[in-house]
Amino acid sequence: MQANHIMEYDVDKSSARIDEILNVSNQEFIEKDSIPSRDTLTYKNGCYVNVTCLFIDIIGSSDMTDKHKRPTLAKIYRCFISECVAIINSYDICKEININGDCVWGVFDTQNNIDKNTVFEIAGQLSSLITILNYKLYKKDYSEIKVGIGIDYGRALMVKAGYTDSSINDVVWMGDVVNSACHICNKAGRDGRKSLIITKSIYDSLTDKYKGFMNRYTSGGQVLYESNIHNIYMNDWYKENCK
Repeated sequence: MQANHIMEYDVDKSSARIDEILNVSNQEFIEKDSIPSRDTLTYKNGCYVNVTCLFIDIIGSSDMTDKHKRPTLAKIYRCFISECVAIINSYDICKEININGDCVWGVFDTQNNIDKNTVFEIAGQLSSLITILNYKLYKKDYSEIKVGIGIDYGRALMVKAGYTDSSINDVVWMGDVVNSACHICNKAGRDGRKSLIITKSIYDSLTDKYKGFMNRYTSGGQVLYESNIHNIYMNDWYKENCK
């Protein structure tokens, strides 16, 4: 079928761009000890780096559409996303934050076990945030929310993707660590599982105190650890201010 309007998309240029991307040497994808600046990325290179990924999402968010009109849902989602981002972004080791629907996830530059323990502590803050938020939702007669949190550590490929010579681009993170953290996040808080699930690589890096909060279980042959952790300071604030 022939279009009636003027065609602005140039197929010849598109073909050339595809060839240019596909012909880039694999040598342009290099190993890095830490997460590099976005400014170092081009449409022809990429960086392999070890990172920790944390995902948090709302459980059963689709069911909320039956209870609330869209403006109310928008306010609930905005509160959730705003304050999850505020907590995650308050740490220097967080290098990327992404928002996908009702899911917020961060990429952390964790070069030692202390940094990984910090990400674990962030999960505790996020859990306590939900307690505070739910109190405020209850006071408005809105539905309270439940969340799942997943954390994993591993190697990822960091690349710039988008439309060349435009401002339409973003950093894309590829690798098992991203998929794994997302997957266990989608399991957390569901079917009897606790709200936080971490992989063995995260568990092994924790202090003995934090390990004591976790329970071991196996899923599909994979060893995982779960807990319902919280932040003591934030919980004390809740007890004092949410009455």
